[in-house]
Amino acid sequence: MAYPAKFSTLNALQLTDEARRTLTRIIRVAFPHPKIPDGPYERMADKIITEAADSTWFRVALTQGLLTLDSLTTEHFLALTEDRALAVLKRIADLEFFGFIRRTTVLNFYDDPEVWAVLGYEGESFDKGGYLHRGFNDLAWLPEPRIEECEEALAEVGPLGYVIAKTGPDGGAAPAAAPVSAAEPAKTALTDEQFDDVFKGTGMVEGGETA
Repeated sequence: MAYPAKFSTLNALQLTDEARRTLTRIIRVAFPHPKIPDGPYERMADKIITEAADSTWFRVALTQGLLTLDSLTTEHFLALTEDRALAVLKRIADLEFFGFIRRTTVLNFYDDPEVWAVLGYEGESFDKGGYLHRGFNDLAWLPEPRIEECEEALAEVGPLGYVIAKTGPDGGAAPAAAPVSAAEPAKTALTDEQFDDVFKGTGMVEGGETA
C-alpha cells in the first residue's frame, strides 16, 4: 500500500489508490456527515498526505498505520460497516498515527467551502457587504424577540428582615443594624468606640526577624 523512502533526499510519499481510499474512509468514519459528499473527504486525505510528506516521523507513522490497519480485523477496513469501522478506530485512538489524522482534519476539514454550504455557513461577509442586510435575521426557527417596554410594575424592596452582623471583631455583640426602607436610607457609618483598635499601642515590633 505504501512505500516510504529510506533516505531523506527521497521523501516523496507514494500511496496506492487503495491506501488513499482507506485514508478517506478513516476520515469519513471519524468525522461522519452523511450530507457531505466525497469531495471534501478526498481533499482532506490529500491534505494529510501533503502534511505527512514534510515530516519523516509523520510519513512513517502514516504509512505504517495504513499498512497495519487491516490486521486489526479479519476483513478489509474498506469492507467494514460504519459501526465496525468506528470500533476499529477507537482501538487506535491513542496511537500517533490516528492522532496525526485527527489533528490535521480538525484544523482543515471545516475550512472547505463545500463543507460550509452543507453546514449552512455562508462564509466571509466583508466582501459581500456584511450580514446586516443579507439575511442577518432570517432564522425562521427562533421565536420573535420581545422588543417593547415591559409594563409590569417593579417589585418594591422592603426592609431587611435580619441583622447583618452578630458579633464584632472582639467577640462582643455588634450594634444591631437599623432596618432599611425605601423612605429612610441605611446608616452604615461606624464610630471608633464600636470596635477596638487591634493595632493600638503597637508602635514597633520587637524581636522580629526577616527570612
